[in-house]
Amino acid sequence: MKTKLWLGVGSAVLAGSVLNTTIPTNDFASALFGVSSAYAQDSGEAGESATVAPVAAAGGEGGEAGGEAGGSAPASYLLSSTDANAFKFDAKAQVDAYIDLARVAYKSSGDIAEDLEHTIDAFLDKPDETTLAAARAAWVKARPSYLVTEAFRFYDGPIESVEGQINAWPMNEAAIDYVKDNPKAGIINADSDPITIEAIVKANGADDEANVTTGWHAVEFLLWGQDFSADGPGARPASDYVAGTPANDRRRLYLHLVAEQLEQDIKSVAAAWVDESPNGYVAKLKALPEREVLGRMLNGMGILAGSEFMSARLAVALDSGDQEDEHSCFSDTTHQDFVYDLQGIKNVWTGDADGKTRAGLDELVKSIDPATAAEVDALLADTEIKVAALGNPWDKVLASPETSPGRQAGEAAVAALQALSDGLTKAGSKLGVLVLVPAAG
Repeated sequence: MKTKLWLGVGSAVLAGSVLNTTIPTNDFASALFGVSSAYAQDSGEAGESATVAPVAAAGGEGGEAGGEAGGSAPASYLLSSTDANAFKFDAKAQVDAYIDLARVAYKSSGDIAEDLEHTIDAFLDKPDETTLAAARAAWVKARPSYLVTEAFRFYDGPIESVEGQINAWPMNEAAIDYVKDNPKAGIINADSDPITIEAIVKANGADDEANVTTGWHAVEFLLWGQDFSADGPGARPASDYVAGTPANDRRRLYLHLVAEQLEQDIKSVAAAWVDESPNGYVAKLKALPEREVLGRMLNGMGILAGSEFMSARLAVALDSGDQEDEHSCFSDTTHQDFVYDLQGIKNVWTGDADGKTRAGLDELVKSIDPATAAEVDALLADTEIKVAALGNPWDKVLASPETSPGRQAGEAAVAALQALSDGLTKAGSKLGVLVLVPAAG
């Protein structure tokens, strides 16, 4: 199911963008897997009036497959006013806090992705049900650290060029490996083609955006396999990774390569937030007018809440009742996707995360319009309650009748996320910032 997403200003459609990059393989692949060299070698509510800047390409945000929010960003996030005294405030502390939040969050995610890769390699070194369980547990542990970074998406940030490799979804599992009724499906079973990271990356979304071959969900599918149960996750056997058959050897190498790539992609984004060089992204951000940075902050939060999360990940699945529309459907961990995506929004709003207190958007909005700040605080608190109440596992909710308590809780969360997004848009107007949240259509 593909959701059409529109800007709500004019009729500019948001189109997803995936930028494929090449990551070289290393000698570890051959050493660990003992496979032939063929596999590894090639391996407006401001002042008296407001004007909206024209929509123009700005790096291409989003990039997740399957019609998720992404594509174009406004040339400017600034609202103008006939009131010469409008929008006179100092937001340097909020800008600095935001940069620090992103820096810490992406570094943490990269470090935990490295732990995941090591645990997967330990599983591949000795594949059995115990080591497979450890690899799965490492994936579940690593995932939240990335989810909280998703509030830094949806503008021209460093994530945009690789997001489609990191978190593309939904995915056609048959692009990677065997599926029910097709034991020869996917790259892994295409014996004539070598398994290389270049080939895997090139195939990501190439023929169809649902043909996802890299990232979190590719690793998830390779660890759990398809999920046919309403009460539990997939149950791929560890024997799929015992060396000695062509398919198993290719699967072993594939899993290693995509886990390694996931780590490197996240670390590449983390490095961009650490880089303080004159031509780096941080310097670019600091050189912008403060309200331009606030626009990126609020659009990241508002689009995640009111489009990506509310529509693509929650409402679409509720409407279809199809387990395939569940975000983390192989591991049955979609509930934590919901919880930590919202946590990322809260982190940016308050500035508080990882045990550190920073200058938040909340206090800036409060200094200008206390009522709006209080409104967003209340909406965020209400959404936290609604999201925490969502059923787990989520596929069990999707299989339930439309009148079931689980479905009703889902609809309540949809409404809360929409209200939160509207509140963030209102907060943006108080700061003289344009917030464009795509609406499902």
